[in-house]
Amino acid sequence: MALEMIPAEVPAAPPTRPRVLLFGTAYAAAACVMAFGGLVGIYLSTRSATLHSGKPWIPDKGSIPLTPGTMALFTLLISCVAMQWAVHAVGHNDRQHALMALGLTVFFGAAAINAITFLLSQTGIGVRGSAMGVLFYVISGAEIAMIVAGLVYAGIMAFRTTGGEYSGRDREGMVAASMFWYVTVAMYALVWYAIYVTK
Repeated sequence: MALEMIPAEVPAAPPTRPRVLLFGTAYAAAACVMAFGGLVGIYLSTRSATLHSGKPWIPDKGSIPLTPGTMALFTLLISCVAMQWAVHAVGHNDRQHALMALGLTVFFGAAAINAITFLLSQTGIGVRGSAMGVLFYVISGAEIAMIVAGLVYAGIMAFRTTGGEYSGRDREGMVAASMFWYVTVAMYALVWYAIYVTK
């Protein structure tokens, strides 16, 4: 009787879901890396040409304080730990800790934005006063925009995780969001060193 219940042919496993979200995020992150590489390259070459001509790079009464930018960097580095915690928790079907980790990531990201905007308010550099001012605010603004995009991405993944779409069997969305977040932090580290540290 038991043998009659076993089918003669085992049905095929469902096809592997294509990793469209992961590859799309990888391409978007690569585009961001190229954009920031180009912006920082323009900034450094313009600074070098200005300094070689004997002119000052930072306008009079302008300064770039290092403390707020450094605090933002270390806050973003801590947020990477929280983001990896979220990926790990989703992989182990621990939705509660995944949401807690994503909440921490959003909190740290918002704190970094606060530190960067405080830095911009303390520089005393005008936007239209010089080429340095234009490039400084364009690059800093682009970094803030990328952080906001990463936070929105993490928020969407938190919503989808709450709905049960991601679990230990499929955590593509969380891995994609974490990859974009790590690239965001890496781009901020580049901006921090090339602009805020070396000035």
